[in-house]
Amino acid sequence: MQNLESTPAAARAPAHLWIVGVISLLWNSFGCVDYTMTKLDPAGYMQSMGMGQAEVAYIQAMPSWLSVFWALGVWGSLAGSILLLLRSRHAVAAFAVSLLGLAVSQIYQFTDSAMPETMKGGAMMVMTGVIWASLLFFLWYANRMKAAGVLR
Repeated sequence: MQNLESTPAAARAPAHLWIVGVISLLWNSFGCVDYTMTKLDPAGYMQSMGMGQAEVAYIQAMPSWLSVFWALGVWGSLAGSILLLLRSRHAVAAFAVSLLGLAVSQIYQFTDSAMPETMKGGAMMVMTGVIWASLLFFLWYANRMKAAGVLR
């Protein structure tokens, strides 16, 4: 029988866990809204976001398998955010799955010669950089909290 007194207690959750967790949840929720709206009303939503006909046609022509990786990216990040707030060590795996989805999606898009030049511009590159930086930060942070014993 296990002695409950010898079981190490989980580290107390620092205030920054809640701050990072809520910011992560809000940030990653936008990716899920974007994914969902692109699937429910592709032309209307993308045009409302300022995309022209070439960009809308390009996104609608993407292969189905790529949509799976996009879904892994956005929903994995949302799951990671929720798991982080629940103090679950599985947040690390969820953010890692999200990173895989992002990497595959980005590699495809930026090596696809059919991608319109307007989608390779400065604003798109800045947004891509922000997405990468935020996801890498959330993965690093969850890993640090797991190593510190905050995530169980």
